[in-house]
Amino acid sequence: MSAHAEHNSHHHAPSGFKRWLFTTNHKDIGSLYLIFSLIMFLIGGAMAMVIRAELFQPGLQFVDPHFFNQMTTVHGLIMVFGAVMPAFVGLANWMVPMMIGAPDMALPRMNNWSFWILPFAFSILIASLFMEGGGPDFGWTFYAPLSTTYSNDNTALFVFAVHIMGISSIMGAINVVVTIVNMRAPGMTWMKLPLFVWTWLITAFLLIAVMPVLAGAVTMVLTDKYFGTDFFNAAGGGDPVMFQHIFWFFGHPEVYIMILPAFGIISTIIPTFARKPLFGYASMVYATASIALLSFIVWAHHMFTTGMPLAGELFFMYSTMLISVPTGVKVFNWVATMWRGSMTFEIPMMFSIAFIVLFTLGGFSGLMLAITPVDFQYHDTYFVVAHFHYVLVTGAVFSIMAGVYYWLPKWTGNMYHIGLAKAHFWLSLISVNILFFPMHFVGLAGMPRRIPDYALQFADFNAIISIGGFAFGLSQLLFVVVVIKCARKGDKVDDKVWEGAKGLEWEVASPAPYHTFEQPPVVK
Repeated sequence: MSAHAEHNSHHHAPSGFKRWLFTTNHKDIGSLYLIFSLIMFLIGGAMAMVIRAELFQPGLQFVDPHFFNQMTTVHGLIMVFGAVMPAFVGLANWMVPMMIGAPDMALPRMNNWSFWILPFAFSILIASLFMEGGGPDFGWTFYAPLSTTYSNDNTALFVFAVHIMGISSIMGAINVVVTIVNMRAPGMTWMKLPLFVWTWLITAFLLIAVMPVLAGAVTMVLTDKYFGTDFFNAAGGGDPVMFQHIFWFFGHPEVYIMILPAFGIISTIIPTFARKPLFGYASMVYATASIALLSFIVWAHHMFTTGMPLAGELFFMYSTMLISVPTGVKVFNWVATMWRGSMTFEIPMMFSIAFIVLFTLGGFSGLMLAITPVDFQYHDTYFVVAHFHYVLVTGAVFSIMAGVYYWLPKWTGNMYHIGLAKAHFWLSLISVNILFFPMHFVGLAGMPRRIPDYALQFADFNAIISIGGFAFGLSQLLFVVVVIKCARKGDKVDDKVWEGAKGLEWEVASPAPYHTFEQPPVVK
């Protein structure tokens, strides 16, 4: 580049809308992902509130069953592919280059594209709800033959949207792998990587491995529906259960894609506020890798009721139970990190502790679901809904909020309003349990999932669940207020916001620690 051209490029940097459209800066793209995921979180949450409004009382009140099914489907798709995954990609974009000492992501132009195709994917998906015949109404798992034989013509839009999301995910994952492998600062060996970087590296490999499987599944749905193939049509020699095998071979690693980066965030926050190094760093790395590898051999635990051979049931039962071992190692290490630490309870730490307790609870119900003979009772009931919302809402979503509260001062240079953030935490914590805990009970009592109406015996619990749901949904508006207020203005902080003497009780209550190889503090 000539000196003249370089001079021009610096003086004519695009501003306003163009800056965001053409940006290749990892921080800008990270911010775009996070803002997009927040918008999707609110839209998906609004759909959940439609579901809970309908289920507040037995009988059909607000929406017809067809629209109810569209809400459950699109709520799931938006929360998984539009809220949780882009939020983690946004955090990776922001933090991974900084953590490994890289100037930016390895493939910045691809980084820009992998973000900007997402709004189009979700516009297509959401627009289908307003078209003749309505949006997808076959559950976010789109089982055949519901998605092939019994679905409306807008299934094509759903398939196209999922393809675009998958392309975005694969490009983002390739970018993360190339960045971490090639752009670490000199001296940053593998076993010196921050755990957030490790969890994201492993997550990226999972994404590259399983997103093409999802692409295969939706392509076969597309050709079965529109081009006369019979992959999943038994009448034509196909197999509807094969769909489930293909889908869950993607779908089970996918749920670990949505929790491994969360483990990285929690492993970053807990040592900060316990003021100790993370307990068992190497075992954390190996546990993360073990979870990722095991996630590939457990897919059919979603399918115990499809009639597999006893040997298959036993294999999937034991391999699923095995995943609780590395997960237990992680929980043990987090608790051991806090043990005898100089703990303070800032907002990120509060979300992290809530994460550990509630994610572990969700893990226990997952262990119950892993046991084949009892899974016959739990399968397709609200017990399953309770289980996966504990691991995904109080797991993935709480960890994202913990990460945002932890890094927001670093990103903006401002501290957010602590009082509002605490209110957001406590309201979320209380309401999320009112929302999801009673689901275990109605599920064990036999209430099925994905139905717009139910027997009178479930009425009281469903009223409580719906109240919790509306309280949780409205609490998230506080989060939006906190983030916007912080981005616009707030008390200025330096880059050592959590480590420095900025309002941390331990710094105030005791003399600053010093080492013998430093100058002792001067006593005035």
